[in-house]
Amino acid sequence: MPEKFDVIVVGAGPAGIACAYELAKAGVNVLLIERGEYPGSKNVMGGVLYRKMMEEIVPDFYKEAPVERPIVEQRFMMMDRNSAVTFSYKGMEWAAEPYNNFTVLRAKFDQWFASKAVEQGALLLNETVVLECIVENGQVVGVRTDRPDGELRADVVVLADGVNSLLAKSLGFHKEFRPDEVALATMEVLKLDKKLIEDRFNLEAGQGCTIELFGDATKGILGTGFLYTNKDTLSIGVGTLLSGLIKHKIKPYELMEYVKGHPMIRPYLQGAEPQEYLAHLIPEGGYHSMPKVVSAGVLVVGDAAQLVNAIHREGSNMAMTSGRLAAETIVAAKEKGDYSESALDGYRKKLMASFVGQDLKKYKDATHHFDKFPQYFEQYIPMVNRAASQMLTVDGTSKREKQKKIWRDLGPAKEKLKMARDLYRAWRVMK
Repeated sequence: MPEKFDVIVVGAGPAGIACAYELAKAGVNVLLIERGEYPGSKNVMGGVLYRKMMEEIVPDFYKEAPVERPIVEQRFMMMDRNSAVTFSYKGMEWAAEPYNNFTVLRAKFDQWFASKAVEQGALLLNETVVLECIVENGQVVGVRTDRPDGELRADVVVLADGVNSLLAKSLGFHKEFRPDEVALATMEVLKLDKKLIEDRFNLEAGQGCTIELFGDATKGILGTGFLYTNKDTLSIGVGTLLSGLIKHKIKPYELMEYVKGHPMIRPYLQGAEPQEYLAHLIPEGGYHSMPKVVSAGVLVVGDAAQLVNAIHREGSNMAMTSGRLAAETIVAAKEKGDYSESALDGYRKKLMASFVGQDLKKYKDATHHFDKFPQYFEQYIPMVNRAASQMLTVDGTSKREKQKKIWRDLGPAKEKLKMARDLYRAWRVMK
């Protein structure tokens, strides 16, 4: 192994692999370092991969990649303790190539994606921990690892080491993230016959469905649950702000068991056998929590840059796009032989001009707003369920009387005004 590389990428998740792939494809000498036994061994996400951003890197990837199922339906459950108001979109245009998105299992997919980067010429180094960045004269010039003689030099280091990026923190790019800036997600993979999956989710052979769970799935804490269909497994999980778990004194595994036992979810899981259990921190701070992403000789991508759209549950697509844009910037800098902060700042400008920056900016206040006003999850979702139950229960009461009762149940005029104000505020932070 040479001591000097053009680029060292730390972390073989979607962002890091995308960056290494694009760099190697452009003829750049790049080293990709992964602390796990293999790429994907320590990576967790809900399990949805969006085609468009991945295909910008590897065209027609889905024809050979280990994807699980193309998603034809996305459902949303607004849950109370014993009920759910459900809405969805199912489109057959998603059932045909080139598809919209897929469920994936990260342990399989990341290994495949990393192998494509290696095919392009990237060097992959597993089971290696990067301890710190080497800084000389104010510029990052390499990394120190936990291997003997583990000092490696490079013109540029790309930090793709996840939400709690100790390397970015050590460089002063961010402080310790607060509990209300990160979510703790737990996920289980459950084995189930593929025909049973298709019958229970009303799917044709090979098709997939995702269900996002709101309200009682998180016991009113800001967050969501999810249930995704794979080929012959189900991925079920729940993620909430760390601050909410601390405040309500709820353990993550307790919340997971609660979701699995919920009467709206339990029938989907009947007979399924546990295969794998995972837990992971997810950046939820968004736009306001983004650290510095560029300095002399270093760029920050993916979760390490807080690139997650918590409202739409998007992360891997943003990560891959950030890795691609970082690679484009490095290639341009290499042509000029200039790796100063000003030369690399094109990455930040491209990132913020892309859908990544635009979406983060659009929802910049949303997470904080819904965390500050918990009534959206604790009161309003159960209220919607009660209203639906009353209107759809046929008991001899006229619909006009039912509507009057629902209106009365909303409370006095003061409460109704407060609700209207809350709905307006929600619209303002989401528009």
